[in-house]
Amino acid sequence: MLSMWKRLLIVGVVALVATACTNDDTSNDASSSTVVVSAEESAPGTTPSPPAASAAGTTPAPEFPDGLDWLNVEQPLDLEALRGKVVLLDFWTYGCINCIHIIPDLKRLEAEFRDNLVVIGVHSAKFANEGETDNIREVIQRYDLRHPVVNDVNFEVWDSWGAQAWPTVALVDPAGNAVGIHAGEGVYAVVQPVIANLVAEFSATGGLDPTPLTVRLEQDRSPNTVLSYPGKIHADPSSDRIFIADTGHHRIIAATDDGTVTAVFGSGLEGFDDGTGTDSSFSSPQGLVVDGDTLYVADTNNHAIRQIDLTTGVVTTLVGTGAMGWPPIGGALDDVALNSPWALELSGNRLYVANAGTHQIWTIDLTSRTAAPSVGSGAEGTTNGLLLEAALAQPSGLALDPDGLLYFADSESSSIRGAEVGAPGGVTGLVAGGAANLFEFGDEDGTGSNARFQHPLGIAWHDGRLLIADTYNSKIKSVNPLTREAVTLFGAGQGWRDGPDPLFYEPGGLSADDNVLWVADTNNHAIRRIDLTTGVSSTIVLLGFDAFLAVPGAEDFRGMVMTLATVSSGAGSADLVLNVVIPDGYKVNDEASSSLLLSDDGGVASFPDGDRVDLTGIAFPVVVPLDLHEGLGMVTADLALVWCREDAEGLCLFEQTRFEIPLHVSSSGPSASIRLSLQLEAPEL
Repeated sequence: MLSMWKRLLIVGVVALVATACTNDDTSNDASSSTVVVSAEESAPGTTPSPPAASAAGTTPAPEFPDGLDWLNVEQPLDLEALRGKVVLLDFWTYGCINCIHIIPDLKRLEAEFRDNLVVIGVHSAKFANEGETDNIREVIQRYDLRHPVVNDVNFEVWDSWGAQAWPTVALVDPAGNAVGIHAGEGVYAVVQPVIANLVAEFSATGGLDPTPLTVRLEQDRSPNTVLSYPGKIHADPSSDRIFIADTGHHRIIAATDDGTVTAVFGSGLEGFDDGTGTDSSFSSPQGLVVDGDTLYVADTNNHAIRQIDLTTGVVTTLVGTGAMGWPPIGGALDDVALNSPWALELSGNRLYVANAGTHQIWTIDLTSRTAAPSVGSGAEGTTNGLLLEAALAQPSGLALDPDGLLYFADSESSSIRGAEVGAPGGVTGLVAGGAANLFEFGDEDGTGSNARFQHPLGIAWHDGRLLIADTYNSKIKSVNPLTREAVTLFGAGQGWRDGPDPLFYEPGGLSADDNVLWVADTNNHAIRRIDLTTGVSSTIVLLGFDAFLAVPGAEDFRGMVMTLATVSSGAGSADLVLNVVIPDGYKVNDEASSSLLLSDDGGVASFPDGDRVDLTGIAFPVVVPLDLHEGLGMVTADLALVWCREDAEGLCLFEQTRFEIPLHVSSSGPSASIRLSLQLEAPEL
């Protein structure tokens, strides 16, 4: 393999450090630049000072074309209707790590200028799959975007502004004039002073309109799911367990290989807290790998590697401060800052990290407690060569073969590549997929550079071959590393189907254990199990999940809260009637635990049949007996319901609702019947 790769080395110009990605299929150059800010041009990487006089523009901003799909709003927007607001246009494409990096900046600006700023995401897709409105709808929910997004599928808005790179932001003043654009990361520091100046200037002249923009969030149209956009999975054959990065819920789930949940790590709220079990927190975790009783986690949006003691449940931070690291400089773990770590692999005391944000693979020496880049110069590109001179493109999946050769899914180049991390003078080489630039993508079986993938995120080694999650093609493929031949194994376009001819929806993670392939089927919010001997797929139902939810009365309850009007009743026996109306074609899952947990505050109620009502596989309505006692108090009923399609019990939704029932119980009088009702809505398919 070494000699083959050395013969296939591509000689090319290595791009500069990438903080933006150009929309140009002839160049990988992607340096950050401020094109225009207000009336002056700023040098790349500098932060402009607010203009001394006026920050306002003088040229009318180009209006949005008709006929585009809009998301997170009821109807299309136009700049004329947004007069009185500062408008920030965010040109992005959802697979670009640099675009993901500026989301916190946008959220910070939205919070700071809540009454005066409107952010509009202009999604101008790089990959064909990214141009589909339904796929953009999914990623809006995955990244919790709460501002309007327009699908600029034909680059009409992009061209009207002269954008050249992802991400690019543009500002429009409250009079509807173009202020300027900035390409690259570091958005907050660049545009915040300009926005502040515009707000001050137009406030002084009465030119601001503080009326809130009406939004209709995509996430409000979708029911909750047991898992939320699971990104990666790791099967541990030594313990017959699987570990799931429940990415959208910011937590890690441990389960037996039959789906019984044994532990949950992370509160379910985004954060960066060490602790035990659900007292800890993560931010969009991805890669996982087990070493004995330790689980390592790539805590992607915290730019950190966390470690979980599987015996005690204690979560600690191995490396990372919570802030994005740049430039990529190695050193002692206490001094190192990572940048969007996305995948992990382990070899002895070496923990390999796909540091997607710097287009590198890093090595953490667990013995010396140091970390440093081991593959990639930090430039984004497709150039192969000596390990630290090669240019990678957002590596997002890792797999080691038995000889210690490290393979990686290089997502932005849509290729599978390898690195001789254990060899002196080792090099990188192409196995299959795009080789010339970042725009050689598609869906073609073939050999070497004739094969085509579309933004693959997952990779696993199994029985002498590489298994690939070809994410944007919604397929599972196989690559023979010796012949470099890539073939499709499973999938035929996005969807969901189990059996011998399965369908997937943007799968992001794989893990092989004996003859079983585990798949994190990201946009289906599911974990799939493929028997590699028979080729039959099934969907795992997670059992016993309700044991790890917040107990009644807990402040960290995650679901919807419904407070009823005060119920008056006489003391004595009474009934609580729960009726959940489930849409046609759905039912309460027969295996996964569903329950109603009851608690009393004030001593007004007791529960003769116990405070937990098992609702697994139940048919509604359900009648629960109560004993009521004189006084004032509150009964809390926490519903945790797993409901699924009747024809596909593996595709499950999750409803978590708290009913708060104030009670006024007198010494005499008729007993009340307390009625709780809930209408569930089927997801839009």
